[in-house]
Amino acid sequence: MRSLHILSLFFLFILASCADEPKETAQANLWLTTLDQKSLLERRALEVGEAKDSLEASITIDTSQTFQEIDGFGYTLTGGSALHIHKMIDSARTALLQELFGTGENEIGVSYLRLSVGASDLNEAPFSYNDLPEGETDVNLENFSLANDTVHVVPVLKEILEIAPEIKIMGSPWSPPAWMKDNKDTRGGSLLEEYYPVYASYLVKYVQTMAENGITIDAITVQNEPLHPGNNPSLLMLAEDQADFIKNHLGPAFEKNNIATKIIIYDHNADRPDYPISILDDPEAAQYIDGSAFHLYGGEIEALSEVHEAHPDKNLYFTEQWVGAPGDFAKEMTWHTENLIIGATRNWSRNVLEWNLAADENQDPHTDRGGCDRCLGALTITGDKVTREPAYYIIAQASKFVRPGSVRIDSNLPGNLPNVAFLTPEGKIVLIVQNKAKTETSVTVKFDNKQTSFQLPAGAVGTLVL
Repeated sequence: MRSLHILSLFFLFILASCADEPKETAQANLWLTTLDQKSLLERRALEVGEAKDSLEASITIDTSQTFQEIDGFGYTLTGGSALHIHKMIDSARTALLQELFGTGENEIGVSYLRLSVGASDLNEAPFSYNDLPEGETDVNLENFSLANDTVHVVPVLKEILEIAPEIKIMGSPWSPPAWMKDNKDTRGGSLLEEYYPVYASYLVKYVQTMAENGITIDAITVQNEPLHPGNNPSLLMLAEDQADFIKNHLGPAFEKNNIATKIIIYDHNADRPDYPISILDDPEAAQYIDGSAFHLYGGEIEALSEVHEAHPDKNLYFTEQWVGAPGDFAKEMTWHTENLIIGATRNWSRNVLEWNLAADENQDPHTDRGGCDRCLGALTITGDKVTREPAYYIIAQASKFVRPGSVRIDSNLPGNLPNVAFLTPEGKIVLIVQNKAKTETSVTVKFDNKQTSFQLPAGAVGTLVL
């Protein structure tokens, strides 16, 4: 009887102990990158509780206010990038591509790539898909060939597509074939009007031939940096010429050939929003156009909103920004996060792409007569050794968490805390925030009558997943 009494007391003690245990607290994760690089996408678990008044800097997320859908974050897979990746031994290349394009714990989920149509200045030499001896022409494009791309670009893309079959791919031409241009050179000059219909057919063939290789080109910009004819290759294409080319040639050619690839205009700096606006003001051209693309080597990122306000039915894209070698991590992480990851998306961009994915330790290859010799890749590849540079972390801070199909949602902007918020297709809230203050800041984030708090070191970038 005594033993039964003791057993009863034991069970009462256990029940009382359980009653005193705190209820399970919901958790969030903060992925932190600090400017001293002591933390690089470091995960920290946070507790989530009921919302209450607090003295800390407060960011309030409103999931009921939605803006643009997100297509993805990524890089330009230049010819040089593909060359370096393709030359790695199979095991190293496979591991690297899985890390870049996979969505697992230690992978960054790159979801958007830009390609050059023909060569960019980060190829070993300029080329088009229809190069001819001087004085010859080929208006029927009988000599069209994707041969140069099938050496490195197409094989690497096929491996990427095995990992990320839904990745969006954009093509951007740096120059038409030289024989179509008034200066007969890969560098500068303008497309001769007599070759407008031929060049439209050339771009049709590009999309079709890539499709034959199993690669869907989701979008194409009409011309990379049309107001910068000093690169090699490059082309000067004024706004009125681009409008004429689209409405009378490229748009009808895509329509005739049942090509669903989006046509995107401009693809240059934010200092000339009048360029895309003037084209979109022409309804005959606008009917074929999905939207406008921007770089930020000039102007302010808010110019994207100016274009959105003028033509809210058209989309916006951010397609290029370089990091200069050797790469100042603190400077680049700060500027690119504020202006691109946060700034571009808060100004209606559906994507953010860095230039470029990979180079070697000498920033090779690049063309002569204007190729970029200081463009630091997101990766520096030396043989099979990979160094992750600033652009890797700039993009990873978003691409890993803000998956395609996410929607930007509203969040306020307290002093020194630039931020942007998204709602993912899985219903998660993602907040990207940076601390512009020179000291560590205590941050409280409120959402759906809940809140979480954390310390954000000076200059640090955090991605909060709720």
